[in-house]
Amino acid sequence: MRLFRSWLPLLAAAPTVLAAQCTTWQQQVAYSMAVDLDVRTHRFTGETTLGYTNNSPDTLREVFFHMYLNAFRPGSEMDVRSRTIADPDRRVGDRIAELAPEEMGELRITGMTQHRAELDLEPMGTVLRATLARPLLPGRSTELAFGFTGQVPLQIRRTGRQSAEGVAYSMTQWYPKIAAYDQRGWHAYPYVGREFHGVWGDFDVRITLDSAYTVAATGVLGNPEQVGHGYPTAKRVKRPAGDKLTWRFTAQRVHDFAWAADPDYLHTVHQVPGGPLFHFFRKDDPELAATWDQLPGYMEQALAIMNAEHGAYPWPQYSFVQGGDGGMEYPMLTLITGKRRLGSLVGVSVHEFVHSWYQGLLASNEGRYAWMDEGMTEYASSRVMARLFPSDNDPHEPALRGYLALVGTDDHEPASVHADHFITNRAYGTTAYSFGEVLVHQLGAVIGGQHLAAGIRRFADACRFKHPDPVDMERAFEKQSGLELDWYYDQWLNTTRQLDYAINSVLGSGDGVHIVLERKEEMLMPVDVRVHLRDGRVEDHHVPLSLARGAKGPETDDGPYTVWAAWQWTDPYYVMELPVPLGDIAAIVLDPLRRTADVDRSNDMVVLPEGGTGLVRP
Repeated sequence: MRLFRSWLPLLAAAPTVLAAQCTTWQQQVAYSMAVDLDVRTHRFTGETTLGYTNNSPDTLREVFFHMYLNAFRPGSEMDVRSRTIADPDRRVGDRIAELAPEEMGELRITGMTQHRAELDLEPMGTVLRATLARPLLPGRSTELAFGFTGQVPLQIRRTGRQSAEGVAYSMTQWYPKIAAYDQRGWHAYPYVGREFHGVWGDFDVRITLDSAYTVAATGVLGNPEQVGHGYPTAKRVKRPAGDKLTWRFTAQRVHDFAWAADPDYLHTVHQVPGGPLFHFFRKDDPELAATWDQLPGYMEQALAIMNAEHGAYPWPQYSFVQGGDGGMEYPMLTLITGKRRLGSLVGVSVHEFVHSWYQGLLASNEGRYAWMDEGMTEYASSRVMARLFPSDNDPHEPALRGYLALVGTDDHEPASVHADHFITNRAYGTTAYSFGEVLVHQLGAVIGGQHLAAGIRRFADACRFKHPDPVDMERAFEKQSGLELDWYYDQWLNTTRQLDYAINSVLGSGDGVHIVLERKEEMLMPVDVRVHLRDGRVEDHHVPLSLARGAKGPETDDGPYTVWAAWQWTDPYYVMELPVPLGDIAAIVLDPLRRTADVDRSNDMVVLPEGGTGLVRP
């Protein structure tokens, strides 16, 4: 267990001011792996020693492993799902069903022992159950040893060989990975191509393959002087064709290990002053140089923004690697397709790098709460990109449009649906990404912009390396704002209700005016109201929701506002009585900052003509 004990004191030294949050126990693992890949047959063999510490209050009598590569076989759950879903991922479709035997994926454990006692193994497609020889008691550790063999499939989804851009190997989801266990039990989800979940620990991995290949991997290379290939301090050594070379990588406090290899990788590095070492691996193609050569500067700026607003990046390096089939995040590394224009290349790199904070440092259960990781990542990425490429556009408007296009359709499902079980890819993608971003951004209209920014940092600081659940996010914002927010998360996550507030009527009353607001749909929210006066002045008002037990705090995007009495959540109407003559008002606008997912903007604004008598909607 030596590998993971080294970082337990770092967790113990964390600030205790937020200790009331994210206090659940965490399992710990330590992998020591050696893998040998034959680049002629695309088959590999491996040996693993896995240390596992049970910090739960439960006695464990079995453990589960993910065997992801078995998804790339005809008849697998991923294959069937891809061929029967209404809107298949075009990168998959029926390609798995058409794979020849030498093109399929495969992952098998050849035998497993627990302190030399053989274990009973039960393969279940992309999952394997191992019955322990000795039950693992709470607070105790054990060691499992096993061999494994596999075949790298043709590139189909994230992992495989011979990508569309010619990258030889994208080795992700490639080894037997122990499933996560928490207060809800085991999370041994079959793989159908969506999200992942893992256990934090330390990795010591030796990768042996043809010496002509350059390897990029999670972790820090331990033998650069032996391997060459552009690593700092490396000495390039000429070796005979077909000669093999072993690369050794170590990583601490990560929940997965990925790597890629290609004989034509061009490898460069960029040292961030006072920060991590960035590695860049791309095909040695002159057409890629114009964009990839600019990437280090943009990513250094992105790191500075994320460190300031979301907490410090804790690992010593990060690698941007051409590979895979789009963009996919892994600890200390991302695989991205590289033939992109500058904005696209920076955009995908920023998104996957920002995952380091939300998929890497927090690592919520992506299967159960895909919106939580992807939504926070999208929110932060949108703000980072707006800083890197300034414009007058609202960076969150695309997410809002995407979500509103789904609302009210037959595809719309609650965000609480498990990622694997969304009926359509459209609903899954829009909910995980667009809705997740909207959920975070919209919270500013509930608690205030400054509390939103401070709450995000509070959540990130409190829940590092703790696999937070949605309630942990909710509590972070509650503690920051002093408001009750269970109604917000309950409705937006567990229902498909729609949000529609409207200006029902505006009528003069002596020297004042009555503004009647109406809740036309069932989703509840507080309401921001902006009154434009004819002399050019603007008055902002905030009508809080009774369930919040208070009003939002200071804003970041706007000036002062007047707080009104709370709108009782049971009331369909709310009356504002302003001591302003009707003739002095030019227009009234709801949600002037356009942060809420209001489905009908046509009833959010009225323009009053001079000399008019007001407005009453039919």
